Amino acid sequence: MAREVQFARSTFNRGARRARPLPQYTRGPEPVERHPHEDRPLKLASRMDRIGTETAFEAAARARALESTGRDVIHLEIGEPDFDTPRHVSEAAARALLDDAATHYTAATGIQPLREAIVADVKRWKGIDTTPEQVVVTPGAKPIMFYAMLALVDDGDEVIYPNPGFPIYESMARYVGGTPVAALLREANDFRIDLDELTGLVTDRTKLLVINTPHNPTGSILTVEDIRHLAELAVERDLVVLADEIYGRLQYEGEPLSIATLPGMAERTITLDGFSKTFAMTGWRLGYGVLPEWLVPAFSRLVINSVSCTNAFAQAGAMEALTGSQDEADAYRAEFIARRTLMIDGLNAIPGVTCRMPHGAFYAFPNVTSFGRSSAEIADHLLYDAGVCGLAGTAFGAHGEGYLRFSYANSRENLALALERIGDSLASLERTGTLVEAHS
Repeated sequence: MAREVQFARSTFNRGARRARPLPQYTRGPEPVERHPHEDRPLKLASRMDRIGTETAFEAAARARALESTGRDVIHLEIGEPDFDTPRHVSEAAARALLDDAATHYTAATGIQPLREAIVADVKRWKGIDTTPEQVVVTPGAKPIMFYAMLALVDDGDEVIYPNPGFPIYESMARYVGGTPVAALLREANDFRIDLDELTGLVTDRTKLLVINTPHNPTGSILTVEDIRHLAELAVERDLVVLADEIYGRLQYEGEPLSIATLPGMAERTITLDGFSKTFAMTGWRLGYGVLPEWLVPAFSRLVINSVSCTNAFAQAGAMEALTGSQDEADAYRAEFIARRTLMIDGLNAIPGVTCRMPHGAFYAFPNVTSFGRSSAEIADHLLYDAGVCGLAGTAFGAHGEGYLRFSYANSRENLALALERIGDSLASLERTGTLVEAHS
């Protein structure tokens, strides 16, 4: 039955307008009408002072503005595969949209076939035993982070997170009223968590431990021994772990291990993953979490209160991504490995730059401390002088100072040209001591 559509009655009087009375003039100045709320300007809630952002999008905007002036810019700032989504995935979503009427609400936690496909996929790639009822599908993976913080962190509770690290961890923890506690990742330790130091960070107020392997922005990985130690600590100190494994299928060395598979961890681990990185589906906005049973009702309520559900036909595409051919995903991975070698070797050939070989993801995190400038200054210099857009290490926390992050999710041709430009620009900086800025 067709739905009724009701239109609001116009509030405008279409008849004759009532004449306004003439103003009363005096010999003095005319009285000034004041807005009733002029002394109380509208303002944002104070909680907005606690929320951060991702500066990658701001850097991309500056690069596009520079391009609008006619400059050529090589984009190495955004963590996005440059490949298109595999065609069979897009076709599956199109069929669902055009032929299967996948245009309606779904269950808040996702369609059953997709959740079943995720159960099979995490068993295959991560060794996690779970059920469809413990899977929550979301529009992108960030909601899993946010829902974890909202569901678990009370005012003053502490959230331990890697720094440098994905900036939204700290932002969300602070926004919900928690206290972010940085676990420093140092180059001397191959950008892995210092386990002894981490143990000393845990207090009676620690509620949540965030881990990310392979890691953004450094490309580091946690070893099997690291993850086992973290699991023992979580059980001993009764911590919940948010395991961000969005780059899990882009680990190039070492033995992958999901912390949820270890003794005592299934009931205290939120495993986060998605489709953006492995299947080049960033614009689809599809992620998921594998949760302990006791957390599912809270996440479900948060989905209902925020987004209702995830796009129906996009979920059909996601199901095809997991159950269909993996040839394209495997080819993407192989190409990233080749680009990694090109990028890291090229950076290490530039005088004054050193860069460790990343073990996963698609990022290089070179050390540029030898130039005696801040990370932000060098990142801006490379954009405006060389036409290469990267990110300052401080975009990922204060402890990223002295580093830059370049995404090698770009063609080999562009990467080679970017390396040539970076080398020339830094040589000029070293020779002249002059930084090129936006209005130079």
